[in-house]
Amino acid sequence: MPVNDWRLLAFYSFDTDQQQLVAKDRIAPTLARLAAACPSDQPATAMRLRLKALAASDEKKPARVDLVARAAVLAMLGNPGAAREEVDQLVNSAADIARALSRKETVERRQLVEAFDVALQRLEADASLSRADRLQALISRVDLARIDLPDDDATAHPKPASASPHLPAALVADVRDTAARADREITDGYERQAVITAAAYLLERAGLSSESDVLLEANLAKSHSPYYLMSELAGNAKKRGDKAGALRWYREAFEKSEGPATRLQWGASYIGALVDLAPADDAAIEGATAQLWREAAAQPDAFYERSGRSLQHIGTKLQAWSAGGKHAATMTRLRGELSSVCTKAERGDAERATCEGLLKPAPKRTA
Repeated sequence: MPVNDWRLLAFYSFDTDQQQLVAKDRIAPTLARLAAACPSDQPATAMRLRLKALAASDEKKPARVDLVARAAVLAMLGNPGAAREEVDQLVNSAADIARALSRKETVERRQLVEAFDVALQRLEADASLSRADRLQALISRVDLARIDLPDDDATAHPKPASASPHLPAALVADVRDTAARADREITDGYERQAVITAAAYLLERAGLSSESDVLLEANLAKSHSPYYLMSELAGNAKKRGDKAGALRWYREAFEKSEGPATRLQWGASYIGALVDLAPADDAAIEGATAQLWREAAAQPDAFYERSGRSLQHIGTKLQAWSAGGKHAATMTRLRGELSSVCTKAERGDAERATCEGLLKPAPKRTA
């Protein structure tokens, strides 16, 4: 196979193509086989395939640790030029790769974490990278520092203004300084939108949830799309157990969202939050869902691609919420309203089938 074909495979986004080429559970083994089959005169391409295979591995079903792959990754991390070539894999997937190459709380795990951290510090200081990529390198360092901790560790402590006690003080100081510098120095609105949301996520991951909120709220008036920041504020509140605050921000994010597909996506998030955080509030769930049905009815492509996935998410949540006959009256009304959306004359067969399947009752089991 020509060199360019191997590179095309190595750079193809298997994880975001909606499983058009390979089913999700086959991505990691497929990429691993490609890495093994890649010609020896293309080491960089083979490494990229190997890294992507490791990043796609299922942590819940760990395979036998590949000692050859671990040695190759460690060698790559120790080579600044080679590591720079794989910057996107390192800043986005370092913790996943380390998990695939080592077991929890082992010498091998510690060795990998230390090697990744050195490489990521170089990338964090690399002025040839965008500010967003450098910040992502720092996020990856925080993820590595928390690699063997429960996922909610950073926010599960009594002082919300304090960092996770498990993170090194120097790393926490770097987090605070980087977030503050980004907020102070960025003047371009589009860069601010991308970097501030990432900086707020970084603060939250480091256990600085209240500081993340302060950063997000201070930037609402500066943002051309504040509903992104509102969604992040909602997520922060949800992780803290502040249900009322989370729902307020989810609702406001939906209200401020713009664009047909975006409104369906943000509406789905709000309805999902209502189901999770206020399952007894039938009136709110019904009102928000009916509103989204009306918006979907006015869109010619509401049941395709991104919009279709948003509506299917709502359907899945509501079906689970009403399982066992719960909330029957509300679901009957919602099915009735949805029916008028599905049967509009301009709907194609595929679109109508998707629409009708959203709230279709599960078939009754026979004895």
